[in-house]
Amino acid sequence: MRQFWAAAMLAAVTASAHAQPSAADGIARYRQMLADGNPAELFEAKGEGLWKGKRGPKGASLERCDLGKGPGVVKGAFVELPRWFADTQRVQDLESRLLTCMETLQGLDAKAIAATPFGRGEQANMEALVAYVSAESRGLKMNLPQSHAKEREMFEVGKRVFFFRGGPYDFSCASCHGEAGKRIRLQDLPDLTKNPGDGIGFAAWPAYRVSSGELWGMQRRLFDCYRQQRFPAPGYASDATIALGVYMGVNAKGAESIAPSIKR
Repeated sequence: MRQFWAAAMLAAVTASAHAQPSAADGIARYRQMLADGNPAELFEAKGEGLWKGKRGPKGASLERCDLGKGPGVVKGAFVELPRWFADTQRVQDLESRLLTCMETLQGLDAKAIAATPFGRGEQANMEALVAYVSAESRGLKMNLPQSHAKEREMFEVGKRVFFFRGGPYDFSCASCHGEAGKRIRLQDLPDLTKNPGDGIGFAAWPAYRVSSGELWGMQRRLFDCYRQQRFPAPGYASDATIALGVYMGVNAKGAESIAPSIKR
């Protein structure tokens, strides 16, 4: 009889343990509740106004900006960036392409914007624009082009940057995001060397950060990753950061974009 009750208690404890939600489930539920009132919507609205409003020394809007789908076409552009642009002879991500349009169409100083701290001045406007543009492709599948030789080259450069180890902790991007099953504190770390799934990793940024009360574009996200690795800060919209975007974006092919999402 004693063995029977011991076995029954063990079974009950095991069943209870299996019934308990995981930390990942809890965080996912938390995000789901927050997403119902995602403050990113406010940034989207501001970004739409900035896209359509006449600004800068030239008093022009961004409605003729070509994000890769033709002048003024926003829907579907985000999920195909970074990509090659013939007019600049560069592979550009969303933020570097917006810099080009802000300078050529509106007469704003791209270098000055790139040197502005995140969350201030035109950098704050940039992240609102990023929210608007990415929201116009929400629900579409990531589909970065690799037809141009420079796009394929940037993928290979991004791969090398992703796995490059250095700094006082001998870290790389792959230290956190190079294999499945890793986490930091209670936060799951997706494997970005392959498609991590819908709305995860590259397909979830830009995002509203609850912890900072700001919307972060991919450039700020990468800047903060470098800070945590104790690496020198990368240049804003530099080729290194764009190459990383190409590598992660190509690996995310077919994943559904939920940007701008919400993060802790």
